[in-house]
Amino acid sequence: MAYKKMPLWLKGLRSGLVLSLYVLMILVWAFPVIWVILTSLKTRTEIFTLPPTIFFKPTIVHYIEALLAQDILRGIINSLLVACGTTLFTLLIAVPAGYAFSRVRFPFRDRLSFFALLAQMAPPIGLIIPCFLILSRLRLLDTYGGLIAVHMTLTVPFSIWLMITYFQDLPPSLEEAAMVDGVTPFNTFLKVVLPNVWGGVGVTAIFAFIESWNEFLYAVVLTGSTTKTAPVAIFGFLAAEESRWGPFTATGVMIMAPVIMVALVAQRQIVKGMTMGAT
Repeated sequence: MAYKKMPLWLKGLRSGLVLSLYVLMILVWAFPVIWVILTSLKTRTEIFTLPPTIFFKPTIVHYIEALLAQDILRGIINSLLVACGTTLFTLLIAVPAGYAFSRVRFPFRDRLSFFALLAQMAPPIGLIIPCFLILSRLRLLDTYGGLIAVHMTLTVPFSIWLMITYFQDLPPSLEEAAMVDGVTPFNTFLKVVLPNVWGGVGVTAIFAFIESWNEFLYAVVLTGSTTKTAPVAIFGFLAAEESRWGPFTATGVMIMAPVIMVALVAQRQIVKGMTMGAT
């Protein structure tokens, strides 16, 4: 009511201030990203020029240098394998588990769902030694499977809770109607329930992919020369004597690119999934 009684000029001023605040927040967030992209396109001399140059002739020499470094290309491929594997196995666990927690009544259901979320709060630095010892005993150090399994400890708990919220938004009458028509519980889940939560599944998949793609601590400890991921490989350009900022920032852009592409391609699913979770 108070907003409706405001003078027109005051409403315009308020809207302008809010818009300015949004733009400022976007610029603060985007500044490091823009700086990395611009630096990756500068020559070595321009990178260290003070004050920094804004207008310059772009070059892709640092991208070529980064791709010619064997560790970087292998690291990007390893990151794709690990992130896709983590996403796939996370969904295979989180989707059925989320459905069970939201629909099936069984003893200690609420406590188990709480412990699933509690597992997300465990600090990775406190789990790194146990994970190392377990993988060493199982001979899974420096393997894709070992790193995927460890990454799943980061993605599965929260993914289960995400899927619980999406399944709870669906009216049980959908499943009841299907079962009345003689559809088996499995087919009801597969053909009736799952198509209605694809938005939520998409959001969960993107969360798992980004979490695994960006993970550094476990990767730097549990991988070796053949399985190290891109966030680990990129630090090969940093040294005490001389840091190669050109290839370093070029690799950073290449690491950011898949995540941005996934978000752009799946933006409809993201919006749909966020809307489902908010209802």
